Amino acid sequence: MNQVLIRNARLVNEGETREGDLLVRDGRIARIAPAIDAKAEHEIDAAGAWLVPGMIDDQVHFRDPGAPHKGNFASESRAAVAGGITSVMDMPNTQPPTLDLAALEAKERRAAASAWTNYGFHFGVSHDNLDRVAALPADRVAAVKVFMGASTGDMLVDDPVVLERLFATCPTPLLAHCEDTPRIQAREAEARARFGEAIPAEWHPWIRDHEACYRSSSLAVALARRHGTQLHVLHLTTARELALFEAGPVSDKRITAEVCLHHLLFDEGDYADLGHRLKCNPAVKGRADRDALRRALVEGRLDIIGTDHAPHALAEKRRPYASAPAGLPLVEHALPALMELVADGVLPLETLVAKTSHAVAERFAIVERGYLREGYWADLALLRALPTPRAVAERPVLAHCGWTPFAGWHFRHEVMATLVSGQLAWYRGRPEASRGRPLRFAR
Repeated sequence: MNQVLIRNARLVNEGETREGDLLVRDGRIARIAPAIDAKAEHEIDAAGAWLVPGMIDDQVHFRDPGAPHKGNFASESRAAVAGGITSVMDMPNTQPPTLDLAALEAKERRAAASAWTNYGFHFGVSHDNLDRVAALPADRVAAVKVFMGASTGDMLVDDPVVLERLFATCPTPLLAHCEDTPRIQAREAEARARFGEAIPAEWHPWIRDHEACYRSSSLAVALARRHGTQLHVLHLTTARELALFEAGPVSDKRITAEVCLHHLLFDEGDYADLGHRLKCNPAVKGRADRDALRRALVEGRLDIIGTDHAPHALAEKRRPYASAPAGLPLVEHALPALMELVADGVLPLETLVAKTSHAVAERFAIVERGYLREGYWADLALLRALPTPRAVAERPVLAHCGWTPFAGWHFRHEVMATLVSGQLAWYRGRPEASRGRPLRFAR
């Protein structure tokens, strides 16, 4: 039997931290106790490190299939285990997009052959596939994704009739990317009239501004309330939008919201150094918005932390504004970066675990994952405080794109070990080996 025994850990789970041991057998958590007298194939002395459920990332773009120069399931999931991520849900804007079951099944086969993490997929919406969406078995995918803004070509859905039908008939949670296209187009035209093609990166949050976000997110929430939709609004970026969402446990809500780690850690002052490397949609906004997002996590108004990992080649990021793509590679440093909020006293560690694991499992009805519970799959991350902060190097980077927006940062914690379905995938700074499993959804 494949066994892993983790001793002398501080187990963080369901709002509590306690010392103890954890035994993994055949991929699952076999026992949790103050001390376990057993032998195992792998024994790890945590020496007081925190043992947490691995992060379940509800929003990644692994670029597979269609953009091998940016990434693939093997490269990006290997980077993810380095960041303490054990499960991912991949977005539908690949090439071809995930707009029918054939495309979904092709992506499932690719992930089964190469994913280091567990995996699930979101289904896409276009103007002409609503019959497929309505007929989709509720347990077949993680959720259905609608782009209610200028983001992804054929998958932009802005027809009011189509949106009404979608919100009324979607059989799964409905994910919404919310930005108002006419507002963005008008603002970009103003910027181009002033700067020509040399629009500064610092103008990105002016073009994709607070109003563009609020117009779209308030529309999504109104539609969801009218139709009783299970709505999950992705990557909130503004203080104003937070008033649309209620505080409280995710299990009590039909409308929930996510925030991404780059919107919690960067602000508009970082464009000067990062340029288009910080360009993402929706845009990183001001420090007041960043701080409001942080407070909303503690209040329970924001429910989930994701990455929206979206790698691009550096050569693409160096293009002029209009052609520089939006998105950042983030999975590789996910939990160490978020632990900076814990180290600074912004976010209790128990809250961080709830937002990256427990709440994600609850919101998407993921079977037997997201908690430290006996009988559950052993998706685990062991987080160690470093004796001195460690600088993040520009290279090497595991993500295929080869760069990180965190280069030059100093992190105070590291991922000592990551277990995916009981397999040691990352240990003491090195990838080991793991094969992820498909996520199951109890709907």
